[in-house]
Amino acid sequence: TTLFFGIGFCNKRKISPEYKNLPKKVGILGAGMMGAGVAHATAMAGIECMLKDRDLESAEKGKLVVEKILEKAVKQKKLDPSKKEKVLALITPSGDPNIMAGCDLVIEAVIENRELKALVTKESEAVMDSTGIFASNTSTLPITGLATASMRPDNFIGLHFFSPVDKMPLVEIIKGEKSSEHALNYCLAYVKKIKKTPIVVNDGRGFYTSRVFTTYINEGIRALHEGVPAEHIEKAGVLSGMPVGPLKIADEVGLDLIHHIYNQTIKDLGEASVDKNCFEAIKLFVEELKRVGRKSSSGFYDYQSDGKNILSPLLVEHFGGKNPVDEDLLKQRLMAIQCIESIKCLEEGILENATDGDVGSILGWGFPACKGGTLRYVESEGLVVFKNRCANLATQFGDRFSPPTLLTKLIDEGKTGFIR
Repeated sequence: TTLFFGIGFCNKRKISPEYKNLPKKVGILGAGMMGAGVAHATAMAGIECMLKDRDLESAEKGKLVVEKILEKAVKQKKLDPSKKEKVLALITPSGDPNIMAGCDLVIEAVIENRELKALVTKESEAVMDSTGIFASNTSTLPITGLATASMRPDNFIGLHFFSPVDKMPLVEIIKGEKSSEHALNYCLAYVKKIKKTPIVVNDGRGFYTSRVFTTYINEGIRALHEGVPAEHIEKAGVLSGMPVGPLKIADEVGLDLIHHIYNQTIKDLGEASVDKNCFEAIKLFVEELKRVGRKSSSGFYDYQSDGKNILSPLLVEHFGGKNPVDEDLLKQRLMAIQCIESIKCLEEGILENATDGDVGSILGWGFPACKGGTLRYVESEGLVVFKNRCANLATQFGDRFSPPTLLTKLIDEGKTGFIR
């Protein structure tokens, strides 16, 4: 039902008629893999696109990424060669901030650095359309905080894409404390125009998708620290229905990005805000071992030239990996931790309804579609059954598995599901 009714609900969100043909001209700040992916999606929709990086050479590399995506589509006969040239003609690479002049939507896709994001916000707002929207593609930093660098915080909002953008169908729209309905409508119109599915959430660190998704990675790393063999952790993830195990996903995301997010979180909220064991494991691989994931051909896995990927022997060297494991219990942990965090997002108002949560979990990070999403899964298991499972896991593995307050409240009220 989530894939049919849930996605239908998200795709059919009402947009005021005056936004139907907007935006007209989109600026993208940052021409890395993410920025290039956003440029590809934007130009494919027939929208003029300004792709800006620190210099022209870097911006042109971003456009080259788009060209390679298009060439692959042409070879697979999914795209007419003439369309390829039309799409590329819509993308203008540049290193000049003034290229944002006249843009009615600017999407910031630079690294997760608060100071850099503030700098490019101010540079762009100085020249972009005065009624235009500035959207940050940050994956974790709260939008309300980033909006303090803006001259027009009511026109500042979050647009979180997923990598690789040309394949991932979801966009998470994040409303900051001052984000207006005008900004929301603009972004909904844009997401519809580029043929993606939007979910709309409220502000908070990690928002919804990044916040919940990282619990899966963290739980895998915690098990690693407990001495659970890495191959058992990965197997449990796949058997629970996830596309790949938590260690493999960490490599795909990039251990360096996770490391950067941990450091920014500690800087903002203190050391107690992150799990010590998870942080130390990531720090070891990034800082000491210089292994940052698939992009460097080495992370938790070794990526061989013949295409084979094997778990690194370093995992046994540093974490042991000799302790026996209860496979069913490990599967329960990997599933439950995601569901608990989703319930907390609903409880705290990050999610306004369970449907956005379910669609976001399936399309955003690959929560098993057969389970209906993180919140539908809890409903199908039964609220009481799931609460008891959480209590059992909390006894064995810690307070992070304690049943959320909202879950207990709904059970006490005789409810069987969440608000949809």
